[in-house]
Amino acid sequence: MTTDVPQPLTRPERLARLPFTREHGRVLVGSGTGWALDAMDVGLISFVLVVLARQWDLDTGEKSWVVTVGFIGMAIGATLGGRLSDRWGRRAVFAATLVVYGLATGASALVGGLTAFLCLRFLVGLGLGAELPVASTLVSELSPSRIRGRLVVALESFWALGWILAAVIGFYVVPRGEDGWRWGLAFGLLPALYAVVVRFGMPESVHFLERAGREEEAERVVRRFEQSAGVPAPARTRELPERAPAPAGQLWSPPLRARTLGIWLVWFGVNFAYYGAFIWLPSMLVQRGFTVTTSFGYTLVITLAQLPGYAVSALLIERWGRKPTLMVFLAGSAVAAWLFGQAATEASIIAAGCALSFFNLGAWGALYAVTPEIYPTSLRGTGAGAAAGFGRLASIAAPLIVPRLMATGEAGSTLAFTTFAAAFALAVVATLLLPELRGRELAE
Repeated sequence: MTTDVPQPLTRPERLARLPFTREHGRVLVGSGTGWALDAMDVGLISFVLVVLARQWDLDTGEKSWVVTVGFIGMAIGATLGGRLSDRWGRRAVFAATLVVYGLATGASALVGGLTAFLCLRFLVGLGLGAELPVASTLVSELSPSRIRGRLVVALESFWALGWILAAVIGFYVVPRGEDGWRWGLAFGLLPALYAVVVRFGMPESVHFLERAGREEEAERVVRRFEQSAGVPAPARTRELPERAPAPAGQLWSPPLRARTLGIWLVWFGVNFAYYGAFIWLPSMLVQRGFTVTTSFGYTLVITLAQLPGYAVSALLIERWGRKPTLMVFLAGSAVAAWLFGQAATEASIIAAGCALSFFNLGAWGALYAVTPEIYPTSLRGTGAGAAAGFGRLASIAAPLIVPRLMATGEAGSTLAFTTFAAAFALAVVATLLLPELRGRELAE
């Protein structure tokens, strides 16, 4: 009679079965700070644009391109960043992206003309686009399986903090004097400085290190987390074979085809509606007759509703699962977008805007939790980056389409937000193509 001897755990399995520790908290806050600085940069341009349009006498097309050129950079950056993170590591690419968009944002505060500003906004977009899928992949791969989704949603919640910071800067700094917008953009230098903290203070993904054949470094990272949890090192560890990044074409192989189609459509719908609405929100309020200061103040109030949206999404994603949570928040976003288009009074505008902010950002949190999970390690960065890159095509289109919808007359706002509601509805249907992976260890 023989007795089955359990196999030793791999290092990713050892890491996945740990409880939450202070080391996980440090990873979350470290990555989240970079995420918040990213959001601050994206949010600032919506406030800066209002002032620049007046100072530089920009027409509708020029204003659209100020926003769109950044999203072109983000589409390219997301695709390249995810692929490079599968080759060079999550942490290295994360730090590099902070340097790129931080320096470019700081430099844009010094320009005196539209052409130079557009070139720098493209560079900003490259860095911003690459950072987001890489940071979420890093946190996902270092998190315990039972709370992985919750931690990634918590990471996404730092976006709200960054957007709130942008709204504060937009309200108190940007409108103050001729150079207020320059001082606002000068805050964008902070990510370049923070890159040093990421490079030397953050651990690298154990999944990546194992697949790259860097076993000693992977062991040090796992022991760092085990010691924080008070867990002794096992006598033996099962080694994973070294493996090069999988070809990007495997995203459309039969086992992954449906989930790739689903995640790309969700990213497309959410990007179109989110950036179409929130990038233009201050300008839309000014168009409705509010002063610049009042529109900035309303935007700040609406932005604050993002935080409870993230909190509820983080709570539900481990209770309901990924798909139900994502679908509920997307459906809520669709309804809120339609209501905002119908809103006519100050109270209804703020109420519908807060509802849209709550549901939309809760959906973002769930989406970032889902995306890295659905691909194996050798394709995870590539898959997350490709989905984000495809979604950025929608964020390129939205700033160009929205002004034309708004220009159709009094019904322009209603038409724009009805279109956003339809984009959210598309994302709800596409979510049905995704697998439910709550509580499972990440696939190798």
